[in-house]
Amino acid sequence: MATLSSSRQKALLRKYSGNVKILMMLVSICFIVLVLPKQAKFRYEYEKGKVWNQKDLISPYIFAILKTEQERKEDREAAIRSITPIYQLDAEVEQQSLEGYKNGFEIKWKTSGINDGQKQRYFTLGYNLLKEVYAKGVLALNKKYQTSGENYRITILHNNIATEINTSQVFTHEGALSYVDQALSANKNLDKTFLIGIIQDRLQYNLSYDDKLTTRLENEAVDGLSATRGMVQKGDLIVARGSVINQDIYQKLESFKSAFDDNVRVNGNPKLVLLGQFLLVTIVISLLMVFLYLFRKDIYYDNRLVSLILLVITAMLATLSLAIRVQLPNFYYIPYCIVPIIIRILFDTRLALNIHLLVVLIAGFFVPNSFEFGFFEITAGMVSIYSIKNLVRREQFLISAGIILANYFFAFVGISLIREGSLTSIDWTDFLPFLFSVGSTLLAYPLIYVFEKVFGLTSDITLIELTNTNATLLRKLAFSAPGTFQHSLQVANLAESAIYAIGGNALLVRAGALYHDIGKIENPLYFIENQSSGFNPHDKVTYEESAQIIIRHVSKGIDMARKENLPEIVIDFIRTHHGNTRVDYFYQSHLKNFPEKIVDENTFRYPGPIPFSKETGVLMLADSVEAASRSLHEPNAATIDALVERIIEYKLDQEQLNDSNITLKDLETIKAIFKRMLMSIYHVRIDYQNN
Repeated sequence: MATLSSSRQKALLRKYSGNVKILMMLVSICFIVLVLPKQAKFRYEYEKGKVWNQKDLISPYIFAILKTEQERKEDREAAIRSITPIYQLDAEVEQQSLEGYKNGFEIKWKTSGINDGQKQRYFTLGYNLLKEVYAKGVLALNKKYQTSGENYRITILHNNIATEINTSQVFTHEGALSYVDQALSANKNLDKTFLIGIIQDRLQYNLSYDDKLTTRLENEAVDGLSATRGMVQKGDLIVARGSVINQDIYQKLESFKSAFDDNVRVNGNPKLVLLGQFLLVTIVISLLMVFLYLFRKDIYYDNRLVSLILLVITAMLATLSLAIRVQLPNFYYIPYCIVPIIIRILFDTRLALNIHLLVVLIAGFFVPNSFEFGFFEITAGMVSIYSIKNLVRREQFLISAGIILANYFFAFVGISLIREGSLTSIDWTDFLPFLFSVGSTLLAYPLIYVFEKVFGLTSDITLIELTNTNATLLRKLAFSAPGTFQHSLQVANLAESAIYAIGGNALLVRAGALYHDIGKIENPLYFIENQSSGFNPHDKVTYEESAQIIIRHVSKGIDMARKENLPEIVIDFIRTHHGNTRVDYFYQSHLKNFPEKIVDENTFRYPGPIPFSKETGVLMLADSVEAASRSLHEPNAATIDALVERIIEYKLDQEQLNDSNITLKDLETIKAIFKRMLMSIYHVRIDYQNN
């Protein structure tokens, strides 16, 4: 019942797969449109120093000319300079200090040893000096305002009355003591040390810097600044065709763009913007589906893979939309190259490039300087794809990141030179976002692992791990069936060389070749490559039983592979490497020895299926050729040539390659490679004659 239910579910999925695909497309389109900024796109692209090649641009409405960032910075600095720092006068400090002076004088006078007749003179002189100092004011200088010298202008605030003076007109703590010292030195017959000590103890700041009030006044001054300078009237010429975009014209264009955005935000129809975005995204997703249908039907008819591709595209555009919403200072922080790397590793080069181009085209509508953005990201995406065309080592990710960074660097320098015309004027800090982007691109590595597990895919990275001969199954094969293990290694070398020449996934073929015979682990001695003592266990069983033992290594291999969680794409090599051919040796032996018996041919035939890809087809040929070559008594150029021709011709006659997409031209290439490699394996010398 469970099997029937499962079959019914699969049938329903196949029946409605087209509808599911359309639904996924619509969901993806709607989500992308939903997250994209609902803002009309300014139609003009321009750069400072370039020639305006479009028609004369006439202002359609009045707008203000925005100040440049440098002008706004200068205005802010001027506004802040116009505000003198505020100091609060604290009158209580003076009163407390004078009272303290009286008490301190009385106490210290008793131990001073000075004639009591001088007491009043000493007291009055010190008291008046201290009062004089406080009347002038004592403050601490603030380094923040010492931009053009030690002294600066300040405003003293007392009882809500402001007085503006220079700090040179008041005392610092050191200045007050110096003044007191000079004043006392002018009086003869006076112990100035006694009075200086008392005055110093009572000298405090009565002018305190009011940072809060000063900052508030500075902020008010800055807030009151105008962000514009002048107006452009409706009908005025903004820029004429053929004009060089200088700083003044550039600022007018920037102001026009800002006014356009504001005008659209107020008067634009959001529904029409939404419709426009829907049409554009629909075109992009539809082009992707057409590409899959024309060039990758295997992906097109697998909704699981289509959903993965749509998820990657949607996630990248959603990331861009989020960056726009949070006003990321530079959109080059986003690692756009993650998309082509993931698609390249999980699928192929053409699909990766196609998807990257479509993503960049959509993103170009929402980023400034669309052409520059497109150049940076398209070239970087192409470099990222080309640099991992054949992923055979993990360090290629780091190498690829370095190449992408180099591409960004040269593109950055080139565009900067075109724009500025000078190396010295390049702002190298603008390159920092590219460094961050390339670093973030390495996130593709863990993301690939996640996608593999969630969507049941097999990347080249996984295949690299599987081809490690220290893997569990391969170690077991090497120990239990060493002859089969050596056979698998030779088959891997033959198949890998052949598929590399005719075009295909060489890493996948190698993995498939290493695992294709793991089912022989169960009964290794029933296979001739593992027999070394002269004993043949087939002598004790019937021809039917022998055939079944041989055939069973396919199903056993599939069971072992699934138990070890090998990917289905590798298991396909196990189930197809014999196709649905017969075990001819035992079949013919049975016919010869029991001619009177009715033979069920299926007893001697592999269950199949036949190979259905170039990779599985090449493996079948390599497996048969390598196994047959071991039976050659005198391996030489002639016997090897005849063997390869005979084996491949037999597979064609048996229609084993009908579904493998291998052309006759491919077969000629495969034959040449097999012959050359087998002659090398058996150390056959080739005779060369001079013509």
